Amino acid sequence: MKIHLLYTAVVFFCQRLCRFAFVFAVLLSGSHAYAEIKVITDFPGGSGSVLDIDQQQRIIRLMPTDHPGRGWRCWWYVRLTGLTSGEAITLEVGDAPWATPDQATWSGDNGKSWQHTMPGKRNGKLIRYSITPESESILVAWGPPFVPSDAKALVSKLATASSSAESFNLCRTREGRDTPALRVKTAPNLPLIWIQARQHAWESGSSWVCRGFAEWLISDAAEAVQIRKSAEIVIVPIMDIDNVHRGAGGKSQSPQDHNRDWSDQPHWRAVAAAQTEIGAAAAEARLAAFVDLHNPAAGNRQPYYYIPPRDILPPPGRSNLELFLKTSVNHINGPLPVSNRPIESGPKYDPKMWQFISKNWVARLGTPAISVTLETAWNTPNSTTDGYLAVGRQLGLTLAETLDSADLKPANPEKDTSK
Repeated sequence: MKIHLLYTAVVFFCQRLCRFAFVFAVLLSGSHAYAEIKVITDFPGGSGSVLDIDQQQRIIRLMPTDHPGRGWRCWWYVRLTGLTSGEAITLEVGDAPWATPDQATWSGDNGKSWQHTMPGKRNGKLIRYSITPESESILVAWGPPFVPSDAKALVSKLATASSSAESFNLCRTREGRDTPALRVKTAPNLPLIWIQARQHAWESGSSWVCRGFAEWLISDAAEAVQIRKSAEIVIVPIMDIDNVHRGAGGKSQSPQDHNRDWSDQPHWRAVAAAQTEIGAAAAEARLAAFVDLHNPAAGNRQPYYYIPPRDILPPPGRSNLELFLKTSVNHINGPLPVSNRPIESGPKYDPKMWQFISKNWVARLGTPAISVTLETAWNTPNSTTDGYLAVGRQLGLTLAETLDSADLKPANPEKDTSK
């Protein structure tokens, strides 16, 4: 018994001595025992070229991945592993305003929810974000990601939830991917409302606005029930599927920007497929509205509309547009209130390509339909998933009220379209 007690005491003493020696060595060196931080981007939408990782200071420096010919270098989205719960890390990103939001977006629950970081600290073209994770791994991005699988899940869920809705594939992309879309239709020959997002792949907030509209549309809200009865609605959450999957910017890509591709011979299949349906509805005098969802420049702190040149619209079209804009200001009133100063994007805006911008192509069909681009601000404290979803719901209320007005009735083939 005495030998056993002595043995136990010696073991205990040795353990304590070893622990003391380790702590003393750490304090003497001024260092900490950390796991190795790693940056992972090999998943849909992933983007980020690592410049340096200071494992001691817990600083990660990166740039958006360069995809030559695939548009602006501005989107970044990474998974960080090897973190310590409760211990702050620093993420440094550069080097253009488009790539450096005031607040980055991150998730500690594998993308189930997204939140802003605290405002970053700028140093020239670089910005540093501080994040204190509660897990060993987090996702961090330019803005809340919305990838092709999210689009597929959204339209599938809503098609299952409503007997008047069906999911379909708008087209197969040039790289062989599906383009998920949703059609809501309760009767034939109804006026068509077309909602699309993400002609520019990096503008992820626009897909969240689209989701907000789509979820509202299938809800039990009285206005949503009414618009489902009075219109056919097509929703495309992501137009540039390939670049969203790749993690590229898409804006000004080669050989053509999606939003400058609305010609008689479009390069992109999603554009061609959209033109076919929209053109058919226009020919049948039942095109009611077209809304193209985007995110604007870093300095734009308020949502606003681009509209076609008013002088190319027929008189009913001008009246309908003004009614829509007025109604929109009443409904899109917070947390991201829309500006009451729309911008015409005609020959002065883009002398060479203005006619091939999507909303202008729709306007040039000569119908009384509303045709606009909604730019939802991404660089504000309210540019979050909740903020974007709210704008989508408010857009739905705007369209419901406008469609219910007498000015839009010419979009119905049973009405006289000559007035």
